[in-house]
Order: sequence, then structure tokens, then C-alpha cells
Amino acid sequence: MKMNLFLLVLAIIGLLSLTTVDAQENRLPLRRIIIGSKSYNEPIILGEMAVLLAEDAGIETQHRAELGGTRILYEALRSGEIDFYFDYTGTLIKEIFDGVLIRNDDELRAALAAKGIRMGKPLGFNNTYALGMKESRAEALGIQSISDLTSLALTNPQVAKLKLGVSDEFIQRADGWPGLQERYSLPFKVTGMDHNLAYRGLESGTIDLTDIYSTDAEVKYYKLRVLEDDLGFFPVYYCVPLYRKELETTAPQFIEVVSRLEGKIDNQAMSEMNARVQIDQVDETRVAAEFLNANLGMQIDLPTDSRWGKLARDLLRTTLEHLRLVAISLFAAIVIAIPLGIASFRYPKLGYVILGAVGIIQTLPSLAVLVFMIPLLGLGALPAIAALFLYSLLPIVRSTYTGLRDIPANLRESATVLGLDQRAQLWQVELPLASRSILSGIKTAAVINVGAATIGALIGAGGYGQPILTGIRLNDVGLLLQGAVPAAILATVVDALFGYAERFIIPAGLRVKAGH
Repeated sequence: MKMNLFLLVLAIIGLLSLTTVDAQENRLPLRRIIIGSKSYNEPIILGEMAVLLAEDAGIETQHRAELGGTRILYEALRSGEIDFYFDYTGTLIKEIFDGVLIRNDDELRAALAAKGIRMGKPLGFNNTYALGMKESRAEALGIQSISDLTSLALTNPQVAKLKLGVSDEFIQRADGWPGLQERYSLPFKVTGMDHNLAYRGLESGTIDLTDIYSTDAEVKYYKLRVLEDDLGFFPVYYCVPLYRKELETTAPQFIEVVSRLEGKIDNQAMSEMNARVQIDQVDETRVAAEFLNANLGMQIDLPTDSRWGKLARDLLRTTLEHLRLVAISLFAAIVIAIPLGIASFRYPKLGYVILGAVGIIQTLPSLAVLVFMIPLLGLGALPAIAALFLYSLLPIVRSTYTGLRDIPANLRESATVLGLDQRAQLWQVELPLASRSILSGIKTAAVINVGAATIGALIGAGGYGQPILTGIRLNDVGLLLQGAVPAAILATVVDALFGYAERFIIPAGLRVKAGH
């Protein structure tokens, strides 16, 4: 009876996972243009412009925002995970085609075409890389150019001890720190960090210098000095649309409407839009709509939702997405991990291998696992679910193994005397007796998954991690709490539900023993 209840709980988790999948898929149109964007304000605003232009023309779209850096977006475009996104010519030349001689836009366009990707014309602004530091600090040290950093470091101990913190992408890119350090012979070590957090590091004094984008609103807001690139290291970074070749035949009208942005956005306009989002905390969709209405003569209705109405809808959406990630990964882990735990107990030598393998998996950094999953499973929920599944294995396998191992020998002997075969012993004696330990492992895996699922937002999986990422990007504590608080509440609810389920799954005798 108890095992039947356990199987019923398992079936409910499985049904929830399938239901959330179906609900998610049913919300998406059959054929739509998937627009991607990087994880900072500017590409998200531009992505919203593309969405609004398409919707005005009756074209169905989906915007997968905050997907990471250039490599992730470019590979997603090549693999068909997305159909369209905005990137920068200098980034493409230095990062994607590093080592290939590309001298102008025509040669870059040809190189992309060879990969099945089309490049549109520039939107008008040049968002080049630069180094920036607080104006007051730069003035006090007499730093005007990047070369000054090298020369003054030899004579001024304060300059030699400057703390550099640069974005995680910049620290690895060919057009980033490695090439810059070599060109200028910079004698500094750098620390990698999120691009949005670096500005707060400058303000607080945690770091002295960081990489910036020339159209960033924070340059003016934080009173930064942009150091002159006097040796001309950084290339031109014109913003251009990239899209899959197939769109020319399957959705030519989309390419046509997005081309209306060509040459329409200069540096000042882009910087002002970035400021509207970053400083004034205006929604990206509204900022994009205001620009299109003012500069392209469109009549897009601006969002009129109340703050509380939007909050309620966003909370419902992120909750369903988060439950989807947790339910599917947990269901799959239960189905796989319990048999692995049984096998580990029955066959000790095999168990040594199994427990060692799931233990190693548990030690892998979650971000590294997610990135590794992208080439295999693409972007979105699937790689996040796969990663959560892997992290769920250890607590369930170990608890199953421990529960079976700790069954007293006299109880096993009694089952043998009664004439029960191994299969009957497992289902009628061993698993019921081990149920408290097994359920404890499942509960641990579920609570861990609720917290770990937030990182899935980095690859477009949604859930409570999405408002957390946006809150970091916009320096908005309210958005951070919009993701962090529900995640904590959900973890508490899950823990309580499993505690309640123990009354119906664990044999009464074992519950009494646990109470004592």
C-alpha cells in the first residue's frame, strides 16, 4: 500500500512535468521568427525593436533575451536555435573570425555568407570598446590614454597598483584583454566579472578600471573618463543585423521590415535609449516603441499595464517555467537514480563506480555544465533540465543505497524464510523499509533543484533566474527580489510538501522510530 502511494506521488510529478511541457509548447505559435539578444541593455532594446517591427507587419516572433555573449548567440544562429540577432562588426572580425584576414564589411559579409549567415547594413552607431575609470581618479593620477597606464606604472606606485576588473567576455576575446595587454604592454592582472557589476565596482572603489562600451549610459552617469586608444587597438564596432540565409525565402517580409532601422540610430540616440533603461528604469519595450514612433513614423501602442498587473503576470510565468524545470528534471532523476541505488547495493563493485561517478558530477561547476550542454541540446529549457537532472542523481542514488544497506539483517532473513524471491523482497520489504531514506534523498534533490534552476536563465530557460539576471543588469533590487524571494518560498513549500508526504509513504513503524 505504501509503495503504491509512493508510485502515485511519482506519477503526479511526472504528470506535472508533462503538463508544464505541453502548456509551454502550446503557448508558442507553430512558426515564428526567433530573435535572440545578448545579456545587456542595448541588444535587448534592439531586439524589442525587431519584435515590434515584425508584429506591426503581422509576423509572429519570439524574443529570447539575455542569452549571453557573442559565441553563444552566433552558434545558436548557426544551429537554428535562433533566426536573427544584432552583433557588431569589430566583434565578429576579432572574435568569430580571429586569424582570418578581413579588411572591410564586404569581406566580413562574404565570410558570414559562407557559414549560411546573412549580414544586413549597419544601424548607424559605432559602439566601440574602451577603457574607463572614474574622472576624479584619472585626473588625480594624470591618466588620459591607455599608453599612460603603461608609462606611469613604471614611475608611480599608485598606478602600478591599479585594480582592473573587466567583463567575463572581454577577458577572453581576441579583441579584448589578451590583445590589448600585448599591444600596450600593460603590466596589470585583471579580474573577470559581470559587465553590469563592473560599474558598481568603479563607484564603490573595489576596482579602478574596466572595459566599457562607448554607448553605455553609465559612462555619463558614473562620471567616467574614457581613455584614449592612442595606438588604435580597438576596431570599429558598427551594429549590424545577422540572420539565417533561409529567412530570405521563408520570411522575406521580416528582413524587409527590420531593414528600416538601417542608418537610423546614431551614437547619441543609442546612448539615450540605454540611459532610459539603465538609469530611468523604463521597460525596454517602451523605449523601443518610443523610438520607432518618433523616428519611423509608426503608431505602436505603448504598454499601459499597471505595475502590479505586470508583476502578477511575470510572477505566474516565471513560476510555471521554474516548476517545469524542477518537475521534469526531478522526475527523470527519480526514475534513473533509484534503480542505480538498488544496483549499487546489490552489486558492490558496480556500486563503487556508480557512487563515484555521480559524486564527480555533483562537483562540476553548474555554469560549466550548462555551457557544455549547449552544443548538444541547444538553448532554452532542455540543457537546463539535463544539468538539473545530473545534479539530482547523487542525493537520490546515495539515499537509496544507504536505506537498503541499513536494513537489519534479521529482517532480510525473515523475508527469505517466508519464501519471498528477490523481486518480492525488494518491493514488499526492502523498498518500504528504505522509503524514509529514499524520500529524504528525493526531497534534498528537489530543494537543490529549486535553487539551482535559477542559473538556467543564463541560457534562456526562464524561471525565477530571469528577474534575478535582469535585476543585476539594471541594478534593480526589486527585480532581484522578484526572483529570489519566490525561489526561497518555493523551496520551503517543496520541503514542507515532502514532509507531509512522508505520512502516506513511509510505514507507520518507521515514522515512530524517526520521531523518537
